[in-house]
Amino acid sequence: MYKIISKRKFYYAFSLALVIASVVFLSMWGLKSGIDFTGGSLMQVSFQNTSRPSVEDISSVLKELDYMADTTVQPVGDNEFIFRFKDVTEEQHQEILNKLKNKYVVTDATTVDSAKDSQPKIEVVTESNKEIGNVNIEAVPVGVSDQASLQEEKFESVGPTIGQELKTKSFYAIILVIIAIIAYIAWSFRKVGRPVQSWKYGITAVIALVHDVTITCGVFALLGHFYGVEVNTPFIAAVLTVLGYSVNDTIVVFDRIRENLHRYQGDFEETVNISVNQTAVRSINTSMTVMFTLLAIFFFGGASIKFFALALIFGVFFGTYSSIFVASSLLVTWQNLIKKFSK
Repeated sequence: MYKIISKRKFYYAFSLALVIASVVFLSMWGLKSGIDFTGGSLMQVSFQNTSRPSVEDISSVLKELDYMADTTVQPVGDNEFIFRFKDVTEEQHQEILNKLKNKYVVTDATTVDSAKDSQPKIEVVTESNKEIGNVNIEAVPVGVSDQASLQEEKFESVGPTIGQELKTKSFYAIILVIIAIIAYIAWSFRKVGRPVQSWKYGITAVIALVHDVTITCGVFALLGHFYGVEVNTPFIAAVLTVLGYSVNDTIVVFDRIRENLHRYQGDFEETVNISVNQTAVRSINTSMTVMFTLLAIFFFGGASIKFFALALIFGVFFGTYSSIFVASSLLVTWQNLIKKFSK
């Protein structure tokens, strides 16, 4: 049996270092808010059957429109761009699209004319090798189906008022979820009165949740500062999912502690260590299956959910870690402090 709980100072030091670094990143740079929170427009276009222009080239085209001067251009995948700019009207949206198509699209007419210009001829020759004439065949516009085109994949527009409202509601949603988790755990463990009261299970679980969410936000503050990764409503959905997943993993360990408190009459720290050992493999294996799925979504799921999956990857990883190494250890530390100061 691994002595996990007795080495809790190492886990505390590791977690504390990550949390402090995350708080520093958040204080220095904060999260880079996307258009869901700041208001603005997002357009995603793809280039079919032609090479994608450079960022500088397409930026210069967009900036010919006065209201696109502050546009952020982000290449995505092999043939797509995402543009972020201030909120525009539908007329301006169509003007942007037409300007891009006029610049980069190869029209049907051009392709057909080009095909006719290169129309092949067949030379007919008799058995005596005497030429009797050239025969033109009907031009088949080879390549029409493969013509170069620019396609709009997505367009979103959010006003600043809606963005601020979303930010406020997201904050309230996270606070309500945390309060609900404390209440639920306290109620679920209400019959566990020895030696730790039920509400302490709820508090330690929430400390672990704050640990998971803070580190995940810190990672995104880092990515936002160096790589321009923005957080939108999918990120809030990912954080709420992390809260649910992490507390579920923590409750599995706490539930085993509750069961073992009735089986063993020994030291509380020893009982917690037994419980963590009994559930650690199950927690890790379950998390691994989730991680494989999330990694597949991250690499193959497309740009729109790429960073949603990335937030979940970090959240699930640190959620599993905190459930095994932090939450249960905090229970023991809390109980030891009570014993120490009650003497």
